[in-house]
Amino acid sequence: MRARILLSIMSSLIMFDRYERFDMKKKPEAPKLQLLSYCISLIDKFKHRIKIDKSQMKGMEPPYLLLANHNAFMDIKVMTLATFPHPKNYVIAIDGYLKREKLIRMIGGICKRKFTTDLELIRQLKYSAEHNRVPTIFPEARYSLCGTKAIIPQSLARLCRYLKIPVVVLMMHGHHINSPFWNLTDRKVKGFQAEIKPILSVEDLETLSLEEIDQRIQDAFVYDEYKWQKENNIHVTYKGRAEGLHKVLYKCPHCGKEYRMTSKGTQLICTACGHKWEYSELGELSAVEGETYFSHIPDWYEWERDEVRKEVEAGTYRFEGAVHTSMMPKDRFVPIGDGHLIHDLNGFTLTGEFEGEKYEVHLPGNETYGVHIEYEYLGKYGDCVDLNTLDNTYYVYPHGEDFAVTKFSLATEEIYKFLHKLDKPTK
Repeated sequence: MRARILLSIMSSLIMFDRYERFDMKKKPEAPKLQLLSYCISLIDKFKHRIKIDKSQMKGMEPPYLLLANHNAFMDIKVMTLATFPHPKNYVIAIDGYLKREKLIRMIGGICKRKFTTDLELIRQLKYSAEHNRVPTIFPEARYSLCGTKAIIPQSLARLCRYLKIPVVVLMMHGHHINSPFWNLTDRKVKGFQAEIKPILSVEDLETLSLEEIDQRIQDAFVYDEYKWQKENNIHVTYKGRAEGLHKVLYKCPHCGKEYRMTSKGTQLICTACGHKWEYSELGELSAVEGETYFSHIPDWYEWERDEVRKEVEAGTYRFEGAVHTSMMPKDRFVPIGDGHLIHDLNGFTLTGEFEGEKYEVHLPGNETYGVHIEYEYLGKYGDCVDLNTLDNTYYVYPHGEDFAVTKFSLATEEIYKFLHKLDKPTK
């Protein structure tokens, strides 16, 4: 099995080897433009009335490892406000370098291909710490799909122990409510909140077990944006506030059909059975007629996870279909045409033909703990899943409408847990 995986990856490497790759070994630069970034971020602080609690950071100086939850681009600005003037090196996904590699390197970027085991990244983070900077990571590795914690790998605990510097967590609230991943429109929400605090000292890292370090990290990342919204009485009056929500809530709890949900204005609608939900200003769902099933959006999402888990455990989960694919070996997209994607308990298998040669990319299910997805990515081909190897990223757009990339994401996590007998529900 492992030999076939290596062979498939090598075949794609040989085919695409004429394309320049991103230099992952180049050391992260000392960040520049910090004052300018801070001033730009101040505009949003006043615009959204952001409150940041830094009371527990007194006396904290670099180097320390900064971990932050991830819901929107606003996270970068609040992070800048919370840590200024400490110099940071950010871990940034490869697509963040699109057509702007020089700029991202200049502000201290460290490139990462999502959900890969990358030893070079560890060296870069160590280098940052040794130069008295703040290595900075969004450990969820993507925007949260529904304002709750995404999967965080247990390997992060080992990284913390290896770096031997204090670990600090920045927890931010309001960004998902203002511009959720499924509809990035600025809804002009005010009253954002954030708290930055140490969670692990150097002594803790030396004396606690890896399991205890991991638990402290996991506990620090428990959050629920919709609960926060209701508790803080944050009203969203944007007239299209439900539009795009069907990308996350793709399965109807009334009739059980998948991929037939849609949304318009303030309503979520199943086109198969006609059941409708109203999305309130406080972020709650209520059926226009009949049973609501789930008033809390994360509860609906976790029900979908449970449904996917049942398929995985029964061995019936499978997607197979035609796709369109682009790749990003460096900081530009390269279209490589139509292909074929299979996702099942074996993992992802992407095959195709480019310039007369066949290629195959395989990500095994027992080695892929998570996958990144995009909704209407860059407004080009629709929803996509991006598959990462250490030297390339493939943006894969399935054809038709009988799929949901959200289900790919859930299934990837559940397959990994099932194959590793990690079948406890996500918090």
